[in-house]
Amino acid sequence: MEGTHLYIVLTRTNTVISRLIRLFTQDEYTHAALSLDKELDEMYSFARKWAYNPFIGRFKRERLDEGLYKVARQLPGTIIEIDVSNADYLAVRRIIDHFIANQTEYKYNFIGLFYGLFKIPAETNNKFLCSQFVYYVLNESGIIEFNKSANLVRPVDFLSLNGNIIFQGNLKQFSVDTHYLPTRVRFINWCRDRWSEHRAG
Repeated sequence: MEGTHLYIVLTRTNTVISRLIRLFTQDEYTHAALSLDKELDEMYSFARKWAYNPFIGRFKRERLDEGLYKVARQLPGTIIEIDVSNADYLAVRRIIDHFIANQTEYKYNFIGLFYGLFKIPAETNNKFLCSQFVYYVLNESGIIEFNKSANLVRPVDFLSLNGNIIFQGNLKQFSVDTHYLPTRVRFINWCRDRWSEHRAG
């Protein structure tokens, strides 16, 4: 079956909220975004509207050269490429287009963030966390299922997907013109493939 790819971008900034989340969870990454292309040109998530104001969040198109990403000196991150069918890709495209057309109706899920830190399920219709949004889009498209409340999905949960890590390191240095993965990333992918084969066998 003919298919294409989607990209999950995991990052960690040095903001107070990011450090607080990491303190509670000990997770390597505290933010997730979904990109429709390898260049990360169409990358979407829920995040703060303005770089220096943590109290107003919204659905937004993100760019590595804008906002918090731009002002960060270091941007630890991982980019996961997942294989999807053309039909699934179009389903994701339709959902993203709906968010774009109705973005004023959606807000950042601050209550869900608080509940999530204490592992309390909290479903909402128009408020999303970053990882909650990525999960919602992929789940509604029939691509993934984590079998838990969407507000409890954390960025690091996406590392468990059967995807290919195409970049790992400082995202300030990310370039799609880099044709060779760092040795460490290639080794991680190789080990994960061998482990999957071992479990399947």
